[in-house]
Amino acid sequence: MSTLRAPGFPEQDVRRRAREGGAAVFPAVDEYGASVFGADATAPGDGIDAYRLVPPVFMPRRLEKLIDLGREPLYADVSLRSSFGGFDAPLPLYLSALGSTRVAAAGSALARQAGRLGLPMVIGENVAPVRGFRSGGEHHALLARIGAYTETVPDGTGGVVVQQSTEDANAEVWNNVYTDPSVLGLMDTGRLAFELKVGQGAKPGLGGLTMVDEETSRRLDGQYAMERLLPGGPVLRCSSPGTFTAEILRQQVHLMRNNYPRARCWVKLPPGRDVAEAAAVAWRAGADAVTVDGAEGGTGWAPSAFLGQVGLPLRECLRRIGTPQGALLASGRVHDGVRALKVLALGASAAGLGRAALVAVDEDAENGLVRLVESIALEMRFLVSALGKYTVGEAGPEDLWDPYESGPAVTDHAPSGAGGSAIRHGEREVYA
Repeated sequence: MSTLRAPGFPEQDVRRRAREGGAAVFPAVDEYGASVFGADATAPGDGIDAYRLVPPVFMPRRLEKLIDLGREPLYADVSLRSSFGGFDAPLPLYLSALGSTRVAAAGSALARQAGRLGLPMVIGENVAPVRGFRSGGEHHALLARIGAYTETVPDGTGGVVVQQSTEDANAEVWNNVYTDPSVLGLMDTGRLAFELKVGQGAKPGLGGLTMVDEETSRRLDGQYAMERLLPGGPVLRCSSPGTFTAEILRQQVHLMRNNYPRARCWVKLPPGRDVAEAAAVAWRAGADAVTVDGAEGGTGWAPSAFLGQVGLPLRECLRRIGTPQGALLASGRVHDGVRALKVLALGASAAGLGRAALVAVDEDAENGLVRLVESIALEMRFLVSALGKYTVGEAGPEDLWDPYESGPAVTDHAPSGAGGSAIRHGEREVYA
């Protein structure tokens, strides 16, 4: 190797590209499916962590609660119960979409624990085509995940959301789920939803990226774009993300509601610059929930440039959307009660657990997610109580202070007239 040095220049990155070619575009080809990616915690532009939760001195809500209880209220009096996207949950959390890669092989373990907790669970794209619908892919087939969830979920809470990408549509995943007898119980209790995937935070504008073996690449050549990243290694199979305009999205939601009337309709959006317009189109068309992945979101394997340089941060997505016209669900590096509550205060109805859930189950396959959620619930009760509020849905932008701006984080919320400002949180309206 040459002794040339280039101080102040990203020399090691250039050297890796010179050694590996196209493989250097990705974090690590040999870690595909075995590691959890997404924007780094220190990535610039993630302003949610910069916010501080700031309680007021005067707390009229606490006085109201005191009168109602006949004693001083405590953090344990805070209610975290929530309703979003047509589902009821013990707290405003849901299990974000997990797909088909090896890192999502904990799908059944996650499903069992999410069911025990009564949290809604999203099954991500490409599970049936890769892991199988009823069998194949060991116990990670799509119906196996649903079965693990329904075995443990209490009556009257939670729900299963089945995501569909362009590949899933070709495999008729929604049709197969909707007509399967094992899902009838979920439909009868209004706890089944289908989510149209428009994009995701880890790779906005790109479709599914999957590493396949040589035989599979030859069989699929012509159906997908193929990229050989390493000589003799697996081949990168790239699918289309689908094509959307406002009219196409509107018609897709209408088709979902007409073709699957017993399933809730969710739409997942990437952190695009027109995310507010897309969310409004989905809500007006009748979507029960809109999910937004910030650029921090996504567990998927994606080109390194996308993980740190493409897409809006979650804070900016929420700022652009402003007052939601329906249930708004948000995901992106949520791992504790503080970040979850900030996301709610910025207008979301619920926050998604993705990478944090995978890490928790990796730590303890039987109880890791349960304990993680228990810690988040305790933290949220402390925080909401400190704000002088006793229902988690009451948290609002007035509770946040941005050190880079003057005043609270109230920017896009319209006044309600007499009695203060009205802040809509998805399906709820509270007054401050």
